[in-house]
Amino acid sequence: MQLHTIKRNSSHKKAKYIGRGGKRGKTSGKGHKGQSARAGRKMRPEWRDLIKKLPKRRGYGKNRFVPLVIKPEVVNLSAIEDTFMSGDIVTPTTLVAKKLIKPKQAVKILGSGSLTKKLAVSGCTLSATARKAILAAGGSVR
Repeated sequence: MQLHTIKRNSSHKKAKYIGRGGKRGKTSGKGHKGQSARAGRKMRPEWRDLIKKLPKRRGYGKNRFVPLVIKPEVVNLSAIEDTFMSGDIVTPTTLVAKKLIKPKQAVKILGSGSLTKKLAVSGCTLSATARKAILAAGGSVR
């Protein structure tokens, strides 16, 4: 009898790991101890607290994305001076046609720049300086 010919009586078995939940063994993929290893653990997601701190939106219906105050589209007198001819009528529709503004409900004309042409303005809100400049050039405001 030699050492390399000796056979054991029982087969060499590795100890079977315990742990419930499939093929993970021992801790079943839950790590060691702590809150996350316990049964019935319910950890609150981190982003939930961030969401809870945000203020609630006002209303949740069909007008959800409509702002409370619609700001008017702004046009300066210098832009009107460049695009309109003398004697033209300036309205929101003509401003859209000349591509000075996007189609929107309200338009406000501001007084930056100078005006030398006689223009008729209607359907637009005006700043005080714009009104003075239009009237001084011989135009009219309706």
